[in-house]
Amino acid sequence: MGYQPIENYGIIGDMRTAALVGMNGSIDWFCIPNFDSPSVFAAILDDQKGGRFQIAPVGDDWDSKQFYLPETNILVTRFLSDEGVAEIVDYMPVAGREEEGAHHVIVRKVTGVRGLLRLKMVCKPAFDYAREEHVADVSEYGVIFRTGKLTVGMFSSIPLESEDGIASGEFTLREGGSAIFVLGELDEGSRHPLVLLGYGDDDHLNRTANYWRSWLSGCTYTGRWREQVHRSALVLKLLTHADTGAVIAAATTSLPEVFGGVRNWDYRYTWIRDASFTIYALLRIGLGDAATGFMGWIEDRCRELGPDGSLQLMYGIDGRHELPEQELDHLEGYLNSKPVRIGNGAYDQLQLDIYGELLDSVYLYNKWVSPISYEFWEHLSTLVDWVCDNWKRTDEGIWETRGGQQHFVYSKVMCWVAINRALRMADKRGFPHPRGRWMDVQDTIYKEIMEKGWSEERQAFVQAYDSDLLDASSLTMSFLFFLSPTDPRMLKTIDAIDRPTSEGGLVSNSLVYRYDPETSTDGLAGEEGAFTMCTFWLIEALTRAGKVDRTRLDRARLIFEQMLGYSNHLGLYAEEIGPRGQAQGNFPQAFTHMGLISAAYNLDRALGRGV
Repeated sequence: MGYQPIENYGIIGDMRTAALVGMNGSIDWFCIPNFDSPSVFAAILDDQKGGRFQIAPVGDDWDSKQFYLPETNILVTRFLSDEGVAEIVDYMPVAGREEEGAHHVIVRKVTGVRGLLRLKMVCKPAFDYAREEHVADVSEYGVIFRTGKLTVGMFSSIPLESEDGIASGEFTLREGGSAIFVLGELDEGSRHPLVLLGYGDDDHLNRTANYWRSWLSGCTYTGRWREQVHRSALVLKLLTHADTGAVIAAATTSLPEVFGGVRNWDYRYTWIRDASFTIYALLRIGLGDAATGFMGWIEDRCRELGPDGSLQLMYGIDGRHELPEQELDHLEGYLNSKPVRIGNGAYDQLQLDIYGELLDSVYLYNKWVSPISYEFWEHLSTLVDWVCDNWKRTDEGIWETRGGQQHFVYSKVMCWVAINRALRMADKRGFPHPRGRWMDVQDTIYKEIMEKGWSEERQAFVQAYDSDLLDASSLTMSFLFFLSPTDPRMLKTIDAIDRPTSEGGLVSNSLVYRYDPETSTDGLAGEEGAFTMCTFWLIEALTRAGKVDRTRLDRARLIFEQMLGYSNHLGLYAEEIGPRGQAQGNFPQAFTHMGLISAAYNLDRALGRGV
């Protein structure tokens, strides 16, 4: 079939796992039982071996469109041809009790819209990243796929054939006709696809639609770009694990930052770094319940500090600490982008910035949602003491470089943030703390950043001490309240970054690179695309500076509107944007959608009532 562009996919999920559905009607990525479990379908990582579940018209003379049912994560793929029109409604039920013995269910209802259309269904699982064999048993009600570890069933309303573990069938739909396919994990001992039949009625569809709409009704954002903000909020909710409150970075692994390159990572885990961005974004638009779930996960991690009082930078969804990285040499990778990786070897890196992001998120939660407990404060105090003892160390930094540790400026800023937010909470709540020591270290960090993080030659804050490289993370200084948005050094840093790459900046057609990979020491070969989150950071920095300079505010709005044009047809973003505007990297990425919400909220507020 060939690989689809990454931007051709939509996502469905049940807040425990997710599936990517292409515009060609093919589910090319699906893991069960959790986001980070082994795959059942992974054609997006190997077109031949990975496995897929496709429903599409017979022949080649057809086009397709995709859209979500309003205010839901229920996806519609519509096929259009001269002979007829049909559409698939794809979703994963998230409301109501599960049918006995079935879990993590995908419902695919195909309906004839106009004329007459011949379609074909092919279900070709490839369990455990295509490493585990399976057998397929077909009956009049569907098919059961069995491995030594997992049983997956598919109820089908049409007759099926099976060959070499692949189930298939053709059917014709007239206007008003329909066919149902329901796939899900079955409990051990389940022998019949009829277990899944209960999901085939419209009751599950209606309850799932009502669930998403009810949750989104809590959103208080009514400004410009409401539809895009709502879609981003729905993405964040979908990427939040219902049992633990953890938000994964993205639904996929090893989608390349450059096609054919080696920058391919597993993002199906939860980064501490994401905490402050997630909580800020959701609180700004009134969705504090999701923030509460994530805060519970954060508090649990603070009860599991290392022997020296430190945290890891990332954890598994369930809080597990070890995420060993493996390379799957038998998979060719998306567009031959190798290696395909599962696990993430960066989990044991030292990244000092995570403490600032964590304390900032707790500070916001304590201020706007619910006061934290004294026990939680004790754990936080241990973390702040650790920062006071370790902030002078080198680390791998926010971008998880693999070229050796440095004194990254962003890491130092976030160490300052950690202490600053702890002091604010202690003052507000009267918590006991070593005020004198914390304030002395806070001030020392600040002065060192101003001295060593600033480059007189570049007239900007740089990536690391003794460096002249720009880094987009410097844009966050104003909205972290390290500097005033109109401080001369902040304005000069914005201006230095907001120049074309040909003139030494980090911007290309309004898109922002996180740094220049050609001159950086990140330890990885090759180029990369523009980093979508960094573009939203530039918008925020310009927005805040624009309160006293209308030209900067106007530029912020222009870049934001241009950035909306780089989303896919469903309003979804990958990690990066390539030179032709194509999506690159894991998809969809939570970091980007957090950034969109925050930028939209602050830009809309700065623009006021005018249009």
